[in-house]
Amino acid sequence: MSHSTLVRHLWSDAAMSLPRQAALVVLGSALVALSAQVQVPMLPVPMTLQTLAVLAIGAAFGARLAAATLLLYVAEAALGLPVMAGMGGGLAKLMGPTGGYVLGFVLAAFAVGKLAERGFDRNAATMFAAMLVGAALIYVPGALWLSGFVGGLDKAFALGVAPFVLGDVVKAAIAALAFPAAWKWLR
Repeated sequence: MSHSTLVRHLWSDAAMSLPRQAALVVLGSALVALSAQVQVPMLPVPMTLQTLAVLAIGAAFGARLAAATLLLYVAEAALGLPVMAGMGGGLAKLMGPTGGYVLGFVLAAFAVGKLAERGFDRNAATMFAAMLVGAALIYVPGALWLSGFVGGLDKAFALGVAPFVLGDVVKAAIAALAFPAAWKWLR
């Protein structure tokens, strides 16, 4: 069963013109870039608000629009725009230790968007689960990629997953409360 996303609820499908969709993609990529700058510096992977922004964009925009948003973000990073943590960008930064997480952003936004399109964002428990699925889809390619830089998967897990789990559970709880509340308010 297909459900409307928050964005599609606010603007009917007829009002979701290509220029409006493009504007949402650009604004979404800017939000991800801004969230990258809210960070706790850690090596080799900084703790940022990006995962919350990425997954919220997925839930709010839906799968295709969210994936387009994160693909634009990746393109901006590849072009050297200062969109990554610490105002970084460029192919070298994108291909560095955190590159797998950035790839995971696209996968996670798409997956959470698909789940939102199936109504997971209407209920706190299912939204919490959707956010955890999204976090896992960021962790897996992130840790696999990072393992090549730190000498193995065990070390990558210790440096690039374990320190972030509690924060991502808190972010999932925030979204689990916020999205159903937004739907209730919109009704």
